[in-house]
Amino acid sequence: MIVWEGENNMEFDDIRNAESETEQIEKTYEYFNEDLRLNRSKAARVEFLTSVRYIERYLRPGDKILDIGAGEGEYSLYFAAKGYEVSALELTDANISAFRKKIRPEHRIDLVKGNAVDLSRYGDESFDVVLVFGPLYHLHSEDDKQKCISEAKRVCKKSGKLFFAFIGNDMVFLTEFYNRPDYFTSGEYDKSTFRLEDFPFVFHTLDGCRRILSDGGVHILHEVASDGASELLADRINTFVSSFSLRSSRRISIPSTPGRLRSSTIRSYSSA
Repeated sequence: MIVWEGENNMEFDDIRNAESETEQIEKTYEYFNEDLRLNRSKAARVEFLTSVRYIERYLRPGDKILDIGAGEGEYSLYFAAKGYEVSALELTDANISAFRKKIRPEHRIDLVKGNAVDLSRYGDESFDVVLVFGPLYHLHSEDDKQKCISEAKRVCKKSGKLFFAFIGNDMVFLTEFYNRPDYFTSGEYDKSTFRLEDFPFVFHTLDGCRRILSDGGVHILHEVASDGASELLADRINTFVSSFSLRSSRRISIPSTPGRLRSSTIRSYSSA
């Protein structure tokens, strides 16, 4: 779900009129509330919890993490709180400002402003785990996508793991139809290809994700659907978790990780 601060379409015009891709991304996050997206409900937490579950399969004590496109710091802060050393790179001033307010003195976080296509501040093979959970939501050109992947691979140790996220075209399309029954006839998409307009985010098919990573020389270990059905089932998930929490509080703790769900956010967890 897109969670906007505004209540009308004027912000979309403002974003569309941006003079560059970087400016468009900056304007997007002046309106788009990334923190609310991941924390507005129990159902919204499915994406984060599922992703963390897979990241933690590969983390070892002492590992160094690079969070590219760190947003407001959800993943960086979580792993820093567990004692990991985290380098976080974020493009937008709005997200950086929100992120800095959450950093505590005990967190070992190096937060800098930067672009995912240029990681020259970091040396080769500097990190054990590299997260790319935002840049491919915004990069339009194939050249920039491959620069992003190449840079992420370069700074990741040969024994390390890379985690990429894409926004899936097909599940978002179904979500739009679920919310707007007339979407098939009136929606803004290519009626011949069923492709969404890449605005203000860039959408990928599953085959497209695979092709992009293959072209970048990435060996895919897992393909994980991290959230999509949870949006369609949000009311049921929230009701279930609330009910389960009430009943379980007297007997057992709530599981810290969710089961697998089919989803709109496609995350590829890959070896360097």
